[in-house]
Formats: sequence, structure tokens, C-alpha cells
Amino acid sequence: MSDYNNSGTSAISAKGLLFYASLFFSRLADQILLFLVPLVVFETTGSVAWSGIAFTLETLPRFLSFPICGALCDRVSPLKLLRISQLFRALVCLAGVVAFQWAGGVGWLIALSAVCGVLTTQGLMAREVMLPQIFRQHRFEKVLAHAQIADQLGMVLGPLLASLLLRWMPWPMVVGATAGFFLIADGAVTLWQRQNVVTLAAPEPAPGHWAAPIRTAFAQVLRLPGLKQVIALAAGVNLVIGVTLATSAAMVTGLLQRSAGDYAVLQTAGAIATVIILLFIARTALPLPTLGLVSYSVMLAGGLLTGLAGNFWVYIVGFLLVIGFDKMFNVYIRSLRQKLIPPRDLGKTTGVIVMLNNLSQPLAGMLVGVFAGVMEGRGVILGLVGVMGLIGVVVAWRGR
Repeated sequence: MSDYNNSGTSAISAKGLLFYASLFFSRLADQILLFLVPLVVFETTGSVAWSGIAFTLETLPRFLSFPICGALCDRVSPLKLLRISQLFRALVCLAGVVAFQWAGGVGWLIALSAVCGVLTTQGLMAREVMLPQIFRQHRFEKVLAHAQIADQLGMVLGPLLASLLLRWMPWPMVVGATAGFFLIADGAVTLWQRQNVVTLAAPEPAPGHWAAPIRTAFAQVLRLPGLKQVIALAAGVNLVIGVTLATSAAMVTGLLQRSAGDYAVLQTAGAIATVIILLFIARTALPLPTLGLVSYSVMLAGGLLTGLAGNFWVYIVGFLLVIGFDKMFNVYIRSLRQKLIPPRDLGKTTGVIVMLNNLSQPLAGMLVGVFAGVMEGRGVILGLVGVMGLIGVVVAWRGR
């Protein structure tokens, strides 16, 4: 399968670190784009509603593309798809900068971020399929925790680096620098490939209609026990994640009267909290139900704090609880999917599930855009936290 041995540290050996480094630089670049869009739009328009709409336009394409990207991973080498994802994101960033210089406007930032989001989805799905194959000798929760630590380190430095770069250069030049990080990510995975003998499962042939894999995936969602409940819980979590991300720039720099630097520090603190939680998960063996219950409950409490916060410090606590424990819930969801879905259908079914899970994020951004002018950001946050709590109660009641 590969030249990894079965020692306790092989999953994070020097060769393994190259794979995780690729994930880190890819996330770093992606996070810079995610940081720029709501901040630049809010600073340009001064509107919470427009910030929420921009978040929807940025995130909706990446989530809608999950089923197609998941089906591709079952038919095309995921390693090839991963490299295409990273190289094309670099090209899209450079093309967006050229287009801005030609025509102007923040629309180019939203557009290039949306296109990069679809390519990010392809990269995420490719890694999702590769991880259990290249680290099959290790406890999957531990592998996921290590992968998400690399992911979160990118999120730690992404907002901070973007904020620093914005002090020295306009946002189009920051986007140009982001293209370089995507190229570094591709270089890391190329080196990893050269230093490892890795045999991935052969892609299946593609008989029949192109939509057949997606139909199969939806059938699996309806048929396999437990998947519908997991999807409902994840959708509830992502409502709160979505409304938190869509309103955080406006809440911090607008309602709470803090600077863009404070907003960057908040984003960085959230990522640091997540790394600490993931390190804890990697070094313990908590039962899956415990991971799910603790993360869901804590995120619900954090969402209430962000909606009720009257000062920056209370908002920080709520934000850290929501963002930090999101990845604990993510480990729970991804580990459960590996147990429930047959390996031959993992890519296509995971793609559909992730789309269904995450459509509530852009929905939350759209609700912010529609209702923020009526009830302010706080009212929308509290309303969606209430929906998350109701979903949790219904799933728990049906489970009993």
C-alpha cells in the first residue's frame, strides 16, 4: 500500500508531514480568501446585509459542487484531482487580479473566491478519499485529528497573515500572493508523491449516465441507517457556523466598534482553540457518541453567547466555543461516515452528504442578508441557534 510502517509516529513522519504541509498551505490560501470577502465587502458598502449576501455567493458554489466532486473521486485518481485543484486555484487567483485591474470592483473578489471554493471542494473530497488508504494502519480518528490540525494551523495564520498583508498592500496584491501559497501546496504534495510508494484504489469505470453515481449516493442516504439523523445534526451545526461567519466581520468591526486587526485576532484565536481541541482528540480515545454530544452542546451555548453579547469579550467566548468545537463535531461526523458508508461508494455518497450538511451555511448568510436590516445581526443569530437546538432535541427524541 505504501512505505509507511506501523510505528506510533508513522502517521506524522517526515514523509507524512509533506502531505500535511500541502493541506496546511492549501488551507492557508483558502482562508485568506474567506477572510477577505466579508471584510472588503463590509468596508466597501458598510452594510451587514451585503456582507451576508457576499458570504452566500462565495460559499454556495463550493457546497453545491460536493456531489459532482465526490463522484469524480470514485472515477478519477484522487491524487490527480488534488493536484488539479491546487494548480487551478493559483491560476484563478492570478486571473482575478488581472480582471480587477481591467474592470475594477469587488465583484471580482467574490467571483474568484467562488470559483476557488469549487476547486477547494474538489481538493477536500480527494483528500477525504485518500486519507483512509494512505494511513490505513492507524486509528482513523487520530488521522483525522492530525489532518485537521494541519488544516487549523492554516486557519490560524490565514486571517493574521491577510490582516498584515492588507496593511502593506491593497487586496488585489494579497490575492496575488495567495496564488503563491497554492503553488507551494502543490509542490509539497508533489514531493510527497515522489518520496512515497502509494497505491490507491483503482478508479471505477464510468458506465451509464453521468448522474448515476449521484442517484446511487442519494439512495444510500435514504437507505443506510443513521445517515439521515447525522445529516440533520450537521445541518443544524452549520446554520450556527454559517451565521457566525457571515456576521462576525460586521459584529466585530461594526456593532462592537473594534478594528479590522481585532477581527483578525478573533479569527486566529478561534483557529488556535480548534488546534488545542484537536490535539486533545488525537491523544485520547473518547467514544464517538461523547464527541458528538459534547461538541453539539458546547456549540449551542457558544451560539447563544454570540447572539446575546453586549461587548467584545463576551462575543470572543461565544465565537471560540462555536468555532473551536466545530472541528470536534467534524471528527465525529467524518468518523461515523467511514463506519456507515461502503468503501466503494465513499466518494459519491460523502459528496452528497457534505452538500446536504453544508447548504445551511449559505442559507444562514442569505437569511442575514434578508433579515439583518429588520432585526439586526443578533436577532438572526439567536433565531438560527434556536433552530439548531430544536434539531438536536428532535434527533435525540427519535433516537430514544
